[in-house]
Amino acid sequence: MGSVKQVQITFDCADPERVARFWSEVLGYVVPPPPPGFESWNEFDRSLPAERQGAAFACVDPTGIGPRLFFQRVPEGKVVKNRVHLDVRVGTGLVGEERLAALETECARLEELGATRGALLVADGFNESCQLMQDVEGNEFCLD
Repeated sequence: MGSVKQVQITFDCADPERVARFWSEVLGYVVPPPPPGFESWNEFDRSLPAERQGAAFACVDPTGIGPRLFFQRVPEGKVVKNRVHLDVRVGTGLVGEERLAALETECARLEELGATRGALLVADGFNESCQLMQDVEGNEFCLD
C-alpha cells in the first residue's frame, strides 16, 4: 500500500485574493506568513513582474490538518458547472429541522460574505438535506 499524499485544492479565478479571503472566512482558514524577507504579501506582490502581481493567493488551515487552498488567476471566466466542488460540513450528525436550521444559519452568514444561495435539497430518505451555494465568483459548493 502506498503512502498517503497531502493535497492542495486549486481554484482558477479572476481575483485570487478576493476568493481566498472569502474561503478563509467560510472555513476558518488563515493567510500564511509571507515568504522570508518580506514584511507582507503586498510587499512580496510588488516585487513581482507586473504581469504576475495579484496572480495568486493562498490560505491554510491554522491547525495544519486541512488541505492548503491555492487560488490562481486565469484569463477565462467560469462557463460551466464545476466538476469537483467542496462540501462544507455544517450539519454533520444533525437531521430534520435541526439540520435545516444549521444549514440556514450558515447560509445566511455566507450570503453576508458575498455567497449566493442556490436550491435547498431536502432530505429524501437516502440523502440528508443540503444547501447549494456559489462563492463570490460563482463556483458551486454545498452546505452539508
